[in-house]
Amino acid sequence: MPPDQQEERLGMHNQLIAIIGAGVMGCATALDVARAGYRVILQDHSESVILQAPDVIRREYRSACFLKQGYGEVPLDIIMDRISFQIQDEGVEEANVIIENVTENIESKKEVYARLSQKARPDALYALNTSCISVTKLASFLPDPRRAIGVHLMNPVPVKSMVEVIKGHHTTPETEQEMVAFLESLGKNPVVIEDLPGFVSNRLSHLLMNEAAFIVQDGIATAEQVDAIMKKGFSYQMGPLETADLIGLDTVVHSLKVLYDSYQDPKFRCCPLLQKMVDAGHWGRKTGQGFYAY
Repeated sequence: MPPDQQEERLGMHNQLIAIIGAGVMGCATALDVARAGYRVILQDHSESVILQAPDVIRREYRSACFLKQGYGEVPLDIIMDRISFQIQDEGVEEANVIIENVTENIESKKEVYARLSQKARPDALYALNTSCISVTKLASFLPDPRRAIGVHLMNPVPVKSMVEVIKGHHTTPETEQEMVAFLESLGKNPVVIEDLPGFVSNRLSHLLMNEAAFIVQDGIATAEQVDAIMKKGFSYQMGPLETADLIGLDTVVHSLKVLYDSYQDPKFRCCPLLQKMVDAGHWGRKTGQGFYAY
C-alpha cells in the first residue's frame, strides 16, 4: 500500500482503535493511543477492571509526565474524552485496528479471538500483544492470519518508544507496513523481526532475570547488589530484579514456562526462588512485595 493510502487508512485521527483487555498494559496503551489523537474503545469483560481503568490511566499519565519531557502537552481531560470504557463489544465492528491485550494465556486469547471474529470488520488490523507466545500460533485462531501481527509493547508504554513487531508466518507485507505506520503515528520506533517464542526481548531479558534470581537464591549477592552491579557497571536504567518486580513475578514465571515448553531447553528452567515467591503471593509491585517492598 502506498504511503499516502496508509496515511488515509491509519494516519487520520478519526480512526477508531479497539483495545481488548484493560489491565495496566491495556490502560497504558489506551492512554498513548488516545494522546496521539485516536478515538479509543477500551474493553474488558470484568466490570471491576473497567471501573478501575480511568484511575489507572490517570496514574500512568502522571508518571509519564514526570518521566518523559513534553508528555503533558496534551491535557489529560482531552485524552480521557477520546476513550470509551465498556464491558461489551459495542463499536468493535467499526474499529480499524484491534489491539489484543488480554492475559498471557493461550486459551483466554482463543476465546477472545473467537468472539472478535464474529464482530470485527474483515479488513481490521490485529495487533497481538504477547510477550512469549508464537504469533503464528495465535494468528491461526483468527479468520485471516494475514491481517495479524505481533506487537510487543514495552512497560511502561508511554515512556518506552521501542516496540518489538513480530511477523507471523502468514503476515503480509501490507499488514507489516500498516502496523509500522500506525505505531510511528504514536511516536514509537518499531523494530520488525521474525517469529519464534520469546522473540528477541524476552528470550534475552528472561534469561537475565532468571539468572539474577539464581544468584540471590545461591546467596552470592542480595537483590540490591545484583541490580546495583547491572546499573552501575552496565548502565542499565533498571536492574533485572527491579524489572522483574515491575513486570510481575507471576508473569515472569509464566513466560519462563512458555519458553521452556517451546524450546525444551534447560537454560529456561525457572529458578525455584521465583516460583516460591509467586506461591507466597510476593509478585512484585502489584502485590506490594517482591524482591523489594513497595
